Amino acid sequence: MEREPITVAVNTTVYKGQSKSPFELVFRYKPNYKQQVNNLIIEWMNKNRIVEYSSEIVSITDSNFPLHIHANEVTVMPSENNSNSTITVNSMLVDTFQTVAEPSTVTHKPTSKTLAIRFNLSSEITNIVEQLLCNITPSKITLSTKALAAQDIELISNALKVNQNLTQLHLSDHRSAENGVPALSDALKVNQSLTQLHLSDNRIGQNSVRALSDALKVNQSLTQLDLSWNRIGDNGVRALSDTLKANQSLTQLDLSSNRIGDNGVRALSDALKVNQSLTELQFSFNRIGKIGAQILSDALKVNQSLTLLDLSSNRIGDNAVRALSDALKVNQSLTRLSLTYKEIGDNGAETLSDALKVNQSLTHLALTFNRIGDNAVRALSDALKVNQSLTQLNLSFNEIGDNDAQTLSGALKINQSLTHLALSFKRIGDNGVRALSDALKANQSLTRLSLTYKKIGDNGAQTLSDALKINQSLTHLGLTMSTIGDNGAGALSDALKANQSLTHLGLVSSGIGDNGVRALSDALKVNQSLTQLDLSSNSIGDNGARALSDALKANQSLTLLDLCFNEIGDNGTQTLSDALKVNQSLTHLGLISSRIGDNGAEALSDALKVNQRLAQLQLSSNIIGDNGVRALSDALKVNQSLTQLDLSRNIFGDQAK
Repeated sequence: MEREPITVAVNTTVYKGQSKSPFELVFRYKPNYKQQVNNLIIEWMNKNRIVEYSSEIVSITDSNFPLHIHANEVTVMPSENNSNSTITVNSMLVDTFQTVAEPSTVTHKPTSKTLAIRFNLSSEITNIVEQLLCNITPSKITLSTKALAAQDIELISNALKVNQNLTQLHLSDHRSAENGVPALSDALKVNQSLTQLHLSDNRIGQNSVRALSDALKVNQSLTQLDLSWNRIGDNGVRALSDTLKANQSLTQLDLSSNRIGDNGVRALSDALKVNQSLTELQFSFNRIGKIGAQILSDALKVNQSLTLLDLSSNRIGDNAVRALSDALKVNQSLTRLSLTYKEIGDNGAETLSDALKVNQSLTHLALTFNRIGDNAVRALSDALKVNQSLTQLNLSFNEIGDNDAQTLSGALKINQSLTHLALSFKRIGDNGVRALSDALKANQSLTRLSLTYKKIGDNGAQTLSDALKINQSLTHLGLTMSTIGDNGAGALSDALKANQSLTHLGLVSSGIGDNGVRALSDALKVNQSLTQLDLSSNSIGDNGARALSDALKANQSLTLLDLCFNEIGDNGTQTLSDALKVNQSLTHLGLISSRIGDNGAEALSDALKVNQRLAQLQLSSNIIGDNGVRALSDALKVNQSLTQLDLSRNIFGDQAK
């Protein structure tokens, strides 16, 4: 962050009268500016004819000033021309500077003087601190990725002792933030308004966590604490665990990627047996193994408050999953469980399936990036025929093929609770999609289906199209990275003319060209339910853009259209701009990396002067120059709806900025 010096104006009042003894005045400043402050003091005293002083550096431990400070102790001796009794000092950042000695007698009215001391503080931080002290902040402040120094965090922390408005503070991604954590912890002991504190990726270690833990034993307002991607380790978790036994306000705790192993889990599990307030625990990317999973499972048999548990990317294999499955047979509070990434095979998934036949609380189960195959899918399908609580199941990137899709389809014809199913992987092709399509004709509960990957072609799209003409429950369909091409897009277009339930259609990177887009455009002239259409990373050019433009002049339901990473060009952008002058429903338009130059930008500018609905326009990674930016700038003087305009990675110069 660029640092700009600011002036801290110190108001001084000099009382003139009789003084029976010398006195001391405390000036406070950052230690790094010792010489600068001393020089200013000398200059100020000379102007005011204060002729004698001595100084030394002493620590001040009890201070309201929002800096890590020391003091300059100044002894003022009376002279013939200037008898000074006392000086009181105030700052724009604090209520009162401390005066360490009082005069024995004050006999005359004060006269005002001013001493200006310059600190090298960020003007942004200074403004925030002032707002915090005056209780005029918004409820949320985000200072993540702003390279704050420990001193900045100390400033904010001291201001938090006064502020009672701020509820969310984001201080993630600051390498030197750990040194500011003790000050932040002291603030939490006093502050009773903050409910969310985000400190991810700050290199926070066990010592800083101990300070936070001590604060949380006192604080009763904080409900969300994000400590992900730090260096807490087992010892740090032990300190937090002791706190959780006493704290009853914290509901969400993120400890992802903190080098926590089985010993740390043991301490946390003991806390979970007592704590009844924590509802969400993020524990992904740590070092939990079989023993840790067993210990945690024992805690889950007792704990009845936890609703979300994320154990993704740990060392959890089939044996560990067996222990967790036993806990699920008893636990009736957990609703979301994530066990993604590579260690779970058929045996582990089979034990989970047995638990699902009994458990009636779990609603979300994520098993992506594991080694689940035929046997596990068969077991899960049997569970789905019985279980009526699970609503979301993610089996993407496992070893599931067409036969497994057929097995799941049989379960979907019976199950009426599942609403989200993700089966993205390259082993499912047209035959698997055919089986799932048959299920969709009977199933009326599934609302989202994701079938990402390249083996699905135009035949698969045709069978899905047939199902969509009957099914009226599906709202989201994703066929990203498929090979459906123009023929598949044509088949889906036929379905869109009849189907009135689908609201989101994702066809990213599906080999669709201008002919496929023409078919989809014809459907959009009729369909009034689709609100989001993602056609990014296809082969759409001028002609396809022209067809979509004609559709947008008639369609009034579509709110998001993503055409990023296509070949729209200036001509295609011109036709889209003509549509925007008429269309009043579209709020988001994505044209990233679409070969748009100044002419295309100028066409969009003309549209923006008329259109009052579009809120987000993405134009990054194009070839827009100074003329295009000037045209867009002129349009923004008139347009009152656009809230986000992305022009990054174009070719305009500094003058256009």
